[in-house]
Amino acid sequence: MTQNTQTAPKPQSAGNLFANLAFNIVLPVLILSKLSTEEYLGPVWGLVVALAFPIGFGLWELKQSGKLNFFSIVGIISVLLTGGMSLLQLDPKYIAIKEAAVPGLIGLLILLSGRTRFPLVKTILENMQLLNLVLLKEKLSSSGTEQQFEQTLDQATRIIAGSFFLSSVLNYLLAKWLLVSAPGTATYNEELANMTALSYPVIAIPSTLIMMGAIWFVFSRIPKLTGQSLESFFHEQ
Repeated sequence: MTQNTQTAPKPQSAGNLFANLAFNIVLPVLILSKLSTEEYLGPVWGLVVALAFPIGFGLWELKQSGKLNFFSIVGIISVLLTGGMSLLQLDPKYIAIKEAAVPGLIGLLILLSGRTRFPLVKTILENMQLLNLVLLKEKLSSSGTEQQFEQTLDQATRIIAGSFFLSSVLNYLLAKWLLVSAPGTATYNEELANMTALSYPVIAIPSTLIMMGAIWFVFSRIPKLTGQSLESFFHEQ
């Protein structure tokens, strides 16, 4: 049920970060591990209630943003698939395959985006709104290094795609390692809780660090390609 498909880096407040952690990890883990026994909610209702928090929070985020976000939608679908498979009591191996397939598909789409006019890294830079991209384009043009910058964006796009492929492998291994009990039992719910809790330190943090490294790689190339400091391209705040 983990919503650990990564999202494109974007600034977020401490409140949003804590809300994400609370609704996507803390509350589902507590419900699955502590309230899924027969004396409380039971395995089925424990799973349903636990799923309601990340799904509800994801839908609320979509409503607040006022626009569809590909990564948010994928996250919600991923949670629904995990919940549906668990409620149907399918073999846990299908959960492991799904956990690997979602980030793997995203990684493939990111690679394909590099063949379009709008590679993912360029979209991230535009959404971050940190750099004066008009000024950057002018300086790259005057320096004759536009093609080299495009190659830098392509390399960074491949690095980010690689982080999703890494996430795919780690997701699969974590699910195969932890999900060993039959679905529809309190033990299975507890294993699902452990997978949710471990997915962030084991998967999301390393993958996010790789993504941040890719963005920093682009930033580090800007002074070399333009002959100006990176700070000169930041928007005045």
